[in-house]
Amino acid sequence: MKKTLIVGTVAYDDIETPYGSSGKILGGSGTYISLACSCFKTSSSIVSAVGEDFEQKHIELINNKGVKTSSIDIIPNGKTFYWKGRYHKNWNKRDTIITELNVLENFNPKVSKEFKSPFIAVLGNLHPLVQKTVLDQLTGNPKATILDTMNFWMDTALDDLLNVIRRVNIIVINDDEAKQLSGKTILLEAAKEILKLGPQYIIIKKGEHGSALFGKNNQFNLKAFPVKKVIDPTGAGDTFAGGLAGFLSEQKEINFESLKEAMVYGTVMASFCVENFGTLSMENLKKQELINRLNEFKKS
Repeated sequence: MKKTLIVGTVAYDDIETPYGSSGKILGGSGTYISLACSCFKTSSSIVSAVGEDFEQKHIELINNKGVKTSSIDIIPNGKTFYWKGRYHKNWNKRDTIITELNVLENFNPKVSKEFKSPFIAVLGNLHPLVQKTVLDQLTGNPKATILDTMNFWMDTALDDLLNVIRRVNIIVINDDEAKQLSGKTILLEAAKEILKLGPQYIIIKKGEHGSALFGKNNQFNLKAFPVKKVIDPTGAGDTFAGGLAGFLSEQKEINFESLKEAMVYGTVMASFCVENFGTLSMENLKKQELINRLNEFKKS
């Protein structure tokens, strides 16, 4: 079984949407990515840090999904990363109410010997220096290294981010981030500029308008799955990346064609994520539900 290495936040969120409030629930980019990966035949491990307040039941939940948690560092007397946010009726508008970095403020990721040479590496949305630290610990070249990042790091750590971008195969970002990183206002031009930075492929997420894959000489556009009722969009992008990585982990080759199919899986998995608060949908997702929705999506 091929190995997938995931680095990202394991956190607690508190989410308010027009449909209610979640209260304090499990969240974090690494959590969403790993839960999505768990639907595939891959041996995965998550690298993160939490505080002593992180409940054992959540470690057990991730373990029970087949994801190894031995590289989640539990910091004595520390507190777990916490985020509280509020969404408006326009899902693209979100207010951050509270952000507490806590143990992630001095996060020093440590990759276990078992996962130093993974088939797939997923660098979740963290400071680029943390992502670099993970890459520096790898002893082999992953078949695919997938990078997620955001505007904040472009504003505050651009040079560090560019250094990481040069070392990855695939970037997954949204349309606003692509425009900012490239300095271009048209997505095709933005993609061409970002590809010049080093990656082989860029996937640009466009929310309700789907996503687009760009290679050196290829382009593929994929519509979004028509979700009937969005409850909470938190983690949808991370779930997309996890579905992408999980599908690729089962392939012999990573190329434009396999990425196209991987995007279909990522899109469908993200559609489940947004149907409930936090990770609740992904915690209970059955493989047959995924297959049924995949078939529905492919027929549409």
